[in-house]
Amino acid sequence: MRNDTAAENRLQGEKSPYLRQHAQDPVHWYPWGRAAFHAAITGDKPILLSIGYSTCHWCHVMARETFRDPEAAGVINRGFVAVKVDREERPDVDGVYMAACQALTGSGGWPLTILMTPDQKPFWAGTYLPPRGENGQPGLIEVLDEVERLWREDRHRLMELGRQVTRRVADGGEAAAGRPDRSLLHRAAEELRRRYDPVDGGFGGAPKFPNPGQLLLLLDRARREEDRTALDMAERTLTQMARGGIFDQLGGGFCRYSTDSAWRLPHFEKMLCDNALLAYAYLEAYAQTGRPLYRETACRTLDFMLLELRLPGGGFAAALDADSGGREGAFYLLTARDVEEVLGVGEAAAFCRRFGIGAEESVPQLLDDGRFESAWRENASACARLAAFRRRRHRLHRDEKVLTAWNALAIAALAKAGRVLGETRYLRAAEDARLFLKTRLTRPDGRLYLRWLDREPAVEGQLEDYALYCWALLELYGANFSVSCLREAAGLGDRMAELFEDREAGGFYRAGQDSEVLIARQKDVFDAAMPSGNAAAALALVGLARLTGESRFRALAGRQLNWLAGQAGDYPSEQCFALLAMAEALYPGLELVCVSAGEVPDWLAGVGEAYRLTALAKTADKARGLARVAPYTADYPIPEEGIRLYLCREGACQAPADTLEGLRRLLADRVYALS
Repeated sequence: MRNDTAAENRLQGEKSPYLRQHAQDPVHWYPWGRAAFHAAITGDKPILLSIGYSTCHWCHVMARETFRDPEAAGVINRGFVAVKVDREERPDVDGVYMAACQALTGSGGWPLTILMTPDQKPFWAGTYLPPRGENGQPGLIEVLDEVERLWREDRHRLMELGRQVTRRVADGGEAAAGRPDRSLLHRAAEELRRRYDPVDGGFGGAPKFPNPGQLLLLLDRARREEDRTALDMAERTLTQMARGGIFDQLGGGFCRYSTDSAWRLPHFEKMLCDNALLAYAYLEAYAQTGRPLYRETACRTLDFMLLELRLPGGGFAAALDADSGGREGAFYLLTARDVEEVLGVGEAAAFCRRFGIGAEESVPQLLDDGRFESAWRENASACARLAAFRRRRHRLHRDEKVLTAWNALAIAALAKAGRVLGETRYLRAAEDARLFLKTRLTRPDGRLYLRWLDREPAVEGQLEDYALYCWALLELYGANFSVSCLREAAGLGDRMAELFEDREAGGFYRAGQDSEVLIARQKDVFDAAMPSGNAAAALALVGLARLTGESRFRALAGRQLNWLAGQAGDYPSEQCFALLAMAEALYPGLELVCVSAGEVPDWLAGVGEAYRLTALAKTADKARGLARVAPYTADYPIPEEGIRLYLCREGACQAPADTLEGLRRLLADRVYALS
């Protein structure tokens, strides 16, 4: 029988795995919503807001130590209305209060702890807090006792601080629009060079995060400018990450970040968004260099996603937990004795030497192996057997939310694998995930939901959902040339402008014009684990303008790039995805229209990837639908037999080629050389 305290916890009916994890806490939690705010107003209490996610190690620690501590729960319940938020379901709420935390403390992270007035204005912020003070630092009980006293005796002080912080968050420091310029790209590369770690790769010290946007910008610069330094920085980082403990040497896939500067010891949670973007970056590196390590890393990452995160129906779960058996990383740690149990003494000794496994618990890694590029191929069977051993020994919690934005990133990575590697299994997985989003997370009127869980879509889609799904559809179109992909992308581009664009000051708001009103309506511009919503919008709009030729998308893309150029002025290396969109506009691009009397040639996607072409395919059965979304294609006649290949740059086209060899001769012409 549950006690009365637990009965006051209002999270039992919630779908979110994170909220469910707290449904038995003695804290009287509310989910975010009107009921909580009404309780704060009528009870004349401040609000304790706690934001986290279900696979977060330190969220688990604070749950065990603090929110399940009877004394701490009693203090919360006595003086505060407690509200729990899953940051992955409500990135708008998380974004606003993370900005408040950074304004108040200069830093942030999860779990995020906010104290705020009943009208949601924050006056205190922190991250992880133990129940009681340690080493001269206050714990949650001491903080709450003091705030409760101030709420009784000096409330004006807290209310005024809340107003000040709210004004600062709402202001946001937005800059005036500028103009895209190659100097922004050069400055970003120089900033990255100054922060680059030439020994271990990456940028800055511990903890060290993979940053796919920075790597993709360096690879893009290396290709466009023949910048060897940029390529060396990207390659060293990609190589060391693949060798390190941050990459799961046995089962594939990347952990969240490295706690040290050498990529040896990871923070163990695995997120769909990280793995999709890193797979995309490794595929780009392989396309440029042909180095097998990058292909293998990309494939092992995508295969991890397909094996461990793919759900029935084709969607992808959000993440795997960092903890198992109540301990961080227990799933991944191995001893030499574990390896001997699985492989036998002789094979185990060689494997342990190569993968750095000792008598104590170790994270497998290849940083000390001089022949690391062949390690996976030569130990494929041993890695598979040890991965199976881990699964028998421990079970990892999987957060089964299907998030639209994160699944869009998976679609983009799988589609790129289809183009770069020519492997149909990845392309089919991308198409299945697209069908999942289209049938389960898209309303009949074209509006998107943010998440799907337990057969239920929920939460109005936000900017990143529309922008990343639009971009992913364009990436998928370049692999399968399905007109429905292009048509759906164009519809999302129009809806994105309708719901999110700030037509007066420029840029796009994170939340739609008819979304819940928070203390601030933010425009995110800085990349984190994912592209900012505004950068993703730019990538999508530039792609739509190129593929459709429509003036409305050219105008939208131009306005967005100008606005982003203004925001990127001070910290361009923190906005690398926006700079990638600018590079598409700043460097002349090639367009290829393939008109075929029969089917789309099998080689078209690969050629488009290899030569960085914006390629469209027109066949008799596609002609009418294609002309509706890209009207200029109506002017290209379908030949009676064979194909016609129209290669153009900035609206100027040469006489068409009618074979792949003829196209290659055109591409070899200096007029079409990439520059």
